[in-house]
Amino acid sequence: MDDQLAILVRDRYRLRQGREAPSRRLAGALIDLAQTGALAGRLPSERDLAQTVGLSRGTVAAAFNHLCAGGLAERRHGSGTYLLDKPTFTGLLQAGPVVADLSTSVVPDPSHLAVPALDPDDLVRTPSGHGYDPLGDPRLRALLSGTPDVLVTAGAQQALDLAVRVLARPGDRVVVGDPTYGGMLAILRRAGAHTVAVDLTDPAAVAESLDRHRPALVYAVSVDNPTGAVPGLRHVAELARSSDVTLVEDRTLARLVHDVAPPEPLAALHPHGTITVGSLSKVLWGGLRIGWLEAPEPLLARLVEAKLDADLATSAVSQRLATLLLDTNPLEPWRAELAARRAHFTAALSAHLPTWTWTMPAGGLSVWTRLPGTDAERFARIARDHGVAVAPGTLFSPDGRHRDRLRLSFALPPALLDQAIASLTRAWAEVS
Repeated sequence: MDDQLAILVRDRYRLRQGREAPSRRLAGALIDLAQTGALAGRLPSERDLAQTVGLSRGTVAAAFNHLCAGGLAERRHGSGTYLLDKPTFTGLLQAGPVVADLSTSVVPDPSHLAVPALDPDDLVRTPSGHGYDPLGDPRLRALLSGTPDVLVTAGAQQALDLAVRVLARPGDRVVVGDPTYGGMLAILRRAGAHTVAVDLTDPAAVAESLDRHRPALVYAVSVDNPTGAVPGLRHVAELARSSDVTLVEDRTLARLVHDVAPPEPLAALHPHGTITVGSLSKVLWGGLRIGWLEAPEPLLARLVEAKLDADLATSAVSQRLATLLLDTNPLEPWRAELAARRAHFTAALSAHLPTWTWTMPAGGLSVWTRLPGTDAERFARIARDHGVAVAPGTLFSPDGRHRDRLRLSFALPPALLDQAIASLTRAWAEVS
């Protein structure tokens, strides 16, 4: 076993110390290294890995079994155990050129925005002068929230990362839905946290998980990503409050609802223990990299400290531009355009891929689709050969479930959606 790789495995295993069983800690360490590109292909032998980490061969064998059971590796008789070439959530934006990309649930470009005439001085005029405003530009913060307890971040992804840094240690339990936002799952894996998958719409299941696992936090998404459902999670906030567990509510998609009223913030039900995450990436443009956190003291102070450790402050220019764009771009036209694209895309799905099934999403930018009798990861590779990128369902599960599901974004312009449907149809014919 290569000495440098041995050090990486040993250090990653030790970093994940906590209440996880040693075999699961080792499996998690190997997954982490595979996602960074440090580990690929054939895994070290059970004997070598046991000697490196200081574990029994039985523990290493159990770790390999966990990887195989989760569809992350396979044993090849007489040859060893191999990691499978699987997609990662963070790899979606690095996928390379395709004709139509349905894998990333994002605003495809800023062409829908009305950009005001700008004086360059407007973009660099900040309250502090030096531009290092730890909480963010006061004018932007006032537009984002009705409370002063707001911290501007470099997108919602940084906001979630800061929340996990403050709340969770390696080995801590974190209650999440299944499926749920893959970006948060990637953050939790890197932090060494152990995810507990729960049906968050079931009050009894939530109560049982809080009582049994005593998690460091509960992660809830107000408009579900990937399904587009608007589940109503008041009971989650109430149970978290009664159990004295911090709740992280992801409201990134909360303003993009198509058929129902926007979900009410859960912080009102758990005011002293809720961190609320928001973003402008879905309503304006992801290239701004503007997100935010709302939290009560002393949680906000801890989040600010973590933010200062990360990057000192969010770009003052991006914040100023976001303020100007919010002043000149009402949300309703973009929401109406998204609803039209949703109708266009789902009608085309019904016409050209009638055996695929889905529930019409009430919010968000994606359709959560089931493929009958087909492994979605295999189909994703074939679809890419036909020029369209899709996100397989396993990316949105902490346990590698939903192998027959795809998340398909409908945010592209109709002409590109038509090309995507044509490519998916050809790929499906090849699979069938």
